[in-house]
Amino acid sequence: MRPEDVVNLDAYPILDRSDPARTALVERLRQELEENQFVSLPDFILPAAREQAVADAMEARGRAHHNNSNRNCYLHRTGDPSLPDDHPRNIMLSASTKMIAYDRFSDQSPVKLLYHWEPVRQMVAEIVGVEKLYDNEDPCQPVNLLCYETGDRSAWHFDSVNAFTMTLMLQAAEVGGEFEMVPNTRTDDDQNYDYVGRVVTGQCPEDAVAVAREAGALCIFRGCNSLHRVSPVVGDTTRVMGVFVYENEPGIVGDPEVNATVYGEREAVAG
Repeated sequence: MRPEDVVNLDAYPILDRSDPARTALVERLRQELEENQFVSLPDFILPAAREQAVADAMEARGRAHHNNSNRNCYLHRTGDPSLPDDHPRNIMLSASTKMIAYDRFSDQSPVKLLYHWEPVRQMVAEIVGVEKLYDNEDPCQPVNLLCYETGDRSAWHFDSVNAFTMTLMLQAAEVGGEFEMVPNTRTDDDQNYDYVGRVVTGQCPEDAVAVAREAGALCIFRGCNSLHRVSPVVGDTTRVMGVFVYENEPGIVGDPEVNATVYGEREAVAG
């Protein structure tokens, strides 16, 4: 399979940067991201590519690392004893997912072909408003397959330092697995702790936006200052999602100790 066999180029004409249709597409998506803090690109990949990516995930599922943890919405496993018990930094939330690291599934997987393809990377750079993006060079991080089975969920959280997050829905759950987001929960200048506390304790459900995530949809969102979560999954169908990590400079790798908590100990990797 070639990258051209993965991306739906009829709907997303991204190859020629001088094409007016591409210019109009990227500008529309950039504005939507700016206004809403998220943008969804339905049918971004072709059906055969999506089916192959799901098959790759099912083949590698036994090599996934099961993350089952209690963390606050800042992704910390411990709170701050100097703060009140009801402070959001001391409210621990349960999350459960199965993470398939980059080095645990096929190099020929459509999600890897998509991730490493320059036309996609350049399109994303323009949508998020940077001149250039680079592939992550960590053995685990560049693109992952994230699986949710019955009972799995992602609790309310902020993404740590990422200016944007990019995901690709490959297979939806039968029930649940909804992606919800509260845009602009905080700002760079105001942690807005009172409001964050109300969101994570379920006091303002009307503020959560359900982001359309049908199979084949690519989503780019600003998760650093917008709380988001995935509701619990129910049913026999595994929810499968690709998660992509691009960098603002070349040569970026992750902290091995952090990787071990997310992906498991690496000495277990075969080959």
